[in-house]
Amino acid sequence: MKTAEEFVTFGQGNVEAMVKSSQIFATGLQDLTKMMAASAQASMDEAMTTFRAMTSVRSVKEAFDLQTTLARTAVEKTMSQTSHVAETSFKLAEQTMAPIASRMSIAASSFTKIA
Repeated sequence: MKTAEEFVTFGQGNVEAMVKSSQIFATGLQDLTKMMAASAQASMDEAMTTFRAMTSVRSVKEAFDLQTTLARTAVEKTMSQTSHVAETSFKLAEQTMAPIASRMSIAASSFTKIA
C-alpha cells in the first residue's frame, strides 16, 4: 500500500466486507430460527396426535406397539432435523466468512507485493 488513498480504500473494503458478512449472518440466523420454530411446531402437532392416538388404544399391547412406533419415528426425525440444522449452520458459517476471507486474501496479496 503505497499511498494514503490506497490505505483508505483498503480500509473501506474491509468495512464493506464486515457489513456484508454481518448481513449474511443475520439473514442466515433468521432462516435457522424459522426452521427451528417450524420444527418445534411440528413436534407439538405430533405430540397432540400421539396423545389422541394413545387415548384410543384398547389394550396394553396396542399401547406398547404404538409407543414403540412413535418413539422410533421421533428418534428418526430428531436425527434428520439435527443433521439438517448442523449442515445449514456449517453453510452459514462458510457464507458468513467468505467476504472476510476474500479481504484477507487481498491483504496477503498486497503485503506480498510490498515485500
